Amino acid sequence: FFEPEKIIKFAKKVEKSLAANGARVAIIARVGRDRKSLPEGVNFTHTALAVYSKITTTDGRTIPGYAIHNLYQRADKPDVSDLIQDYPVDFFAGVQILEAGIIIPSSEIQIRLLKVVGSDTYKKLHNPKYSVIANPFTLDLQNCTEHTLDLLFAAIYETNDIKQIKANEKAYFEPQPVNVNPLKLIFGSLFVADVAMSDHPGSPVTTTFTTIGKFLEKFKAASKIYFIKDEG
Repeated sequence: FFEPEKIIKFAKKVEKSLAANGARVAIIARVGRDRKSLPEGVNFTHTALAVYSKITTTDGRTIPGYAIHNLYQRADKPDVSDLIQDYPVDFFAGVQILEAGIIIPSSEIQIRLLKVVGSDTYKKLHNPKYSVIANPFTLDLQNCTEHTLDLLFAAIYETNDIKQIKANEKAYFEPQPVNVNPLKLIFGSLFVADVAMSDHPGSPVTTTFTTIGKFLEKFKAASKIYFIKDEG
């Protein structure tokens, strides 16, 4: 939706902002769909972790920058996901709006998140069965934002026990209700591969960038939450 030069400029703007705020690990979000098509209360479509790293370039140089640790749907099987590492330019390449949501956790949470990302826990907490409105309190399905939430709770409670993580999430995390016409959800789950209702015993709820931010704010575990928009 944007010229490559514009995406590169915006991605650099985000990286410089993260560095200026001293972020070793940040939760980062983008807008991959038209906001008019999103359910009420959902402002971003994809969430991941930005980790300050030493990056090796194609010509063999090592430079500092941010690697993005994502859970992505497969293009040919949208109900299946993979863990993929890319970089800010890749992260923003397909956005419909040049806007980023940024959550910088507290220093202690950042240190713990680094340990999680660098351990087997990162992969262990991945469920490849994907749904765009996955219920954060069940083990059946997962989306990118729920995976980020699971990593966050693994870091906070220093555990990789997914059942314990889900119990803690249910006790302390308030999800986003999915306010969409029930018929639309039912037909979506029937005809669209990345929408499923099987993990919602009652009214559908999901994880969002906003609800993660509210959780961290409530427990005073976020050092900064802000948004970056294109200059235009």
